[in-house]
Amino acid sequence: MDFSFILSGLLLMLQPTISEPRQEFVKSQEITSLPKVEHNAFKRGERLEYEVSYGWLDAGEAIIEITHEKKQIAGRDVFHVIGTGNSLGTFNWFFKVRDRYETYVDEAGVFPWIFIRDIHEGGFDLKQYYTFDHFKEKVTTNKGKEFDVPLGVQDMISALYRARAMDFSHIEPGQIFEIQAFVDNEVWPLKIKYLKTETIELDKGDFNCMVFVPVVQTGRIFKKEEDMMVWVTNDKNKIPILAKAKVVVGSVTMEIRDYKGLANPIAKID
Repeated sequence: MDFSFILSGLLLMLQPTISEPRQEFVKSQEITSLPKVEHNAFKRGERLEYEVSYGWLDAGEAIIEITHEKKQIAGRDVFHVIGTGNSLGTFNWFFKVRDRYETYVDEAGVFPWIFIRDIHEGGFDLKQYYTFDHFKEKVTTNKGKEFDVPLGVQDMISALYRARAMDFSHIEPGQIFEIQAFVDNEVWPLKIKYLKTETIELDKGDFNCMVFVPVVQTGRIFKKEEDMMVWVTNDKNKIPILAKAKVVVGSVTMEIRDYKGLANPIAKID
């Protein structure tokens, strides 16, 4: 169960600790003009916490936050985003999960510079470290491989924030949005389709939401491209508060448990 695909409907071998990201980039913007995105959907200090259930079992939790720290890469301000997914309680006996993701996202352009993925799921372990050089339109992996990528390409976590930075003010049912993301050494066109707006009732309260269907990697977790639905707050934050997915065996639900440090008022109905 890779929590990253639920969080996004919406990343050298990693050492035990990484104090500073590498900054081996060409800094001259005369080579490539980097994209700029006007946005106010999120800010430093935002923290989103989710409960994850597998069928009728309380399976675990997923947390994604933008730290308060201020850093620069290639002379540009970045957000440091950390996402974790952990199995809890008795579910550890069936399928123990200890996942950690980090991404350093350009504050002005909402694209990644560094992506770190360290996952432990059952007997499967994987560590990835990607360096994005958008000036050269290249990605270098921890295996020393270099890939050509489109300008502003995303990782699997930064894609969530790029989607939230989109303008949905004139959205129409059936409209499809596409984000290019570098996932597992390939560039994937991540697509999200808007379905409708609706009010949903959760343990945290009632929320006015936009409903989206992400189109994800078939054959990886989901049987079909559209076996997942995500409810996103219909406000300036655009945070995913509920996700339901049919997986190969059973179903997974992720529901908001708590949220802090939002940049704007949330579309909660009192």
